[in-house]
Parts: sequence; structure tokens; C-alpha cells
Amino acid sequence: MIRIAAMADIHFGPDAAGTLKPHLVHLAERADLLLIAGDLTRVGDPVEAAVLIDELRDVRVPIVVVLGNHDYHTDREAAVTAALAGAGITVLEGNGITFDINGTRLGIAGVKGFGGGFPGASASDFGEPEMRAFVGHSKERAARLEAALRDLECDRRIALLHYAPVPDTLQGEPVGIYPFLGCYLLAEAIDRVGADLALHGHAHHGSEQGVTAGGVPVRNVAQPVLRRAYALFCFDSADDQVPVELPAPPELAGWRYTAH
Repeated sequence: MIRIAAMADIHFGPDAAGTLKPHLVHLAERADLLLIAGDLTRVGDPVEAAVLIDELRDVRVPIVVVLGNHDYHTDREAAVTAALAGAGITVLEGNGITFDINGTRLGIAGVKGFGGGFPGASASDFGEPEMRAFVGHSKERAARLEAALRDLECDRRIALLHYAPVPDTLQGEPVGIYPFLGCYLLAEAIDRVGADLALHGHAHHGSEQGVTAGGVPVRNVAQPVLRRAYALFCFDSADDQVPVELPAPPELAGWRYTAH
């Protein structure tokens, strides 16, 4: 059995101190690791990262994260990454990590991703250099995700993203902003290699469940979508084709989203 806790879009700042910690007290009893799908901070200030690190200090399972667009806002993502890594938190960006859990090797490939849209309403790398740069970044992130997934030597694979790989989990957001919330190239990268689960955030008004064209389950774990601190997923046996989502534990009953 492998149990995974996942969240995204915590948007932590100094005034959020103490709001998440009470809901994580029993996390180690319920999950084997914690995955965070980006937007750990509000504007990418290392001070904000330090507050979050203190909030996560007593979580006794491995923590793996990707950064989100908020974490890049003030161009200090390197300092944020260094602070997180210094606290023992694994930050992925175009690379992966594996864990041996109850006799199963679990691999996680992570990348922030980027926008670009989905079939029928997607950007192309043609015209002005700014547009070519926008789409070029999306292509490069997707290529790095594919390479990271392919490099994993494991029994189970999870793709950890910030931007959405499918439009399913954006339902509820204005259609006009879909190109800024995700990109179909990420799903194509996942499907070319294969994965057991893809997790993302970013779409606060989106939907929780989706699937790639190749059948990989996709979950939007942004806290405003979950309406709880984290979601729990479980691969109960080697025969499970999709993860089972577990009921919210009792300590999350009184949780509410307070970050900005």
C-alpha cells in the first residue's frame, strides 16, 4: 500500500503562520509522503518560504514540491528553492525522485509546467519573439517532464505539476483564461511515457477530477478546490489501475482556506 497526501496553492505568508500546522499533526499516520503542487508562497519571498518551512517542520514524512507561478514573481525562486532544500524538502523542476514504500518503488517526476492552452484554443510558436518565447517555454517544460518521467526506474509513477495538463480540471474557471492555466503538451508528455497519477494546482475555481487522453487520472489539488488542507490517495495493491481517493480525516473537518 502507498498513501499519498497532496495539496497546492497554499500561498503562505507571515500572517498565515499557524493556520496549516494543526491540520498536519496526524498526517504521518495517514500518508507515506506529502506532495505540494506549487504556489507555496504569495510572491516568492524567501521570508514567506521560511514561514512555510516552520509550518511543515513537524511533518514526519518526505515532502516533495514543485514551485508555482507565485513562487517566481519576485525572481527569487533560487533562494526559495535553497531554503526549502536546506530544510530537507525536495524541490523538483524537470527531474525526479524515487522512494521505496512497503515493497513498491514509487517515482515522482516534477515540473512547474506553463500555459499555452488546449486543442482548439492553443497558442503557437509563430510570429513575434514574445509569442515564440511563451510557447517555447511550454514546450521546454513539457520536454523536461517527459524526460524526468522516462528516467524514473520504479513500479509507480506520479507527475507533479503546477499548471494543468488537461482542461477537465479547469471546469469552473472562465474559458478565456484556460491558455494561462495549463497546456496540452504536458498531458502528451505524460501519455508518451505513462503514469499512474498526475497532480496539479493553479486553478482555484476549477474541478477536482480529470483524465488525459491516454487514461492517466489527473487531480487538481489546489486547496480552494479541495476545500480541505490536503487530499489523500492510495494505491492499495499492485493491481490498482487508478489510485483510490480516501475520505478526509477528522482533523480536516474544521479547515477553511485562509491564504491569499
